Amino acid sequence: MTSSDPIADLLTRIRNAGTARLETIVLPSSKIKVSIANLLVRDGYVASAKVIEQAPQNKLEIVLRYDQQQRVVIRGINRLSKPGCRVYIGKDEIPRVKNGLGSCYLSTSKGVISDADARKFGVGGELLCEVW
Repeated sequence: MTSSDPIADLLTRIRNAGTARLETIVLPSSKIKVSIANLLVRDGYVASAKVIEQAPQNKLEIVLRYDQQQRVVIRGINRLSKPGCRVYIGKDEIPRVKNGLGSCYLSTSKGVISDADARKFGVGGELLCEVW
């Protein structure tokens, strides 16, 4: 099944899997989904993400992370820029999610990066999603 917004599909699957207390999620892979999943791994929101080579389309497997009380580490994950209403920000307008406790991810000329990296590189771009 194809989706008109693959990023929103990724975020919804992560949100639903956390609610259902699933350990892993397997979904169709794309470059932007892999980039977002790798940032989630780097920031410690998910345990791992890997691409499974398959024909006709590769799959992306994401292993969720839980704390000691068996609650998912991701408390909230939202799509900010949508296909019908894109949100672009400059380097001086990058928001702080939950006063710095969360992260937001941007699509920039340097690739998909976190808000901290965007501030460090001094670039703006399309605001994709926020996670806390």
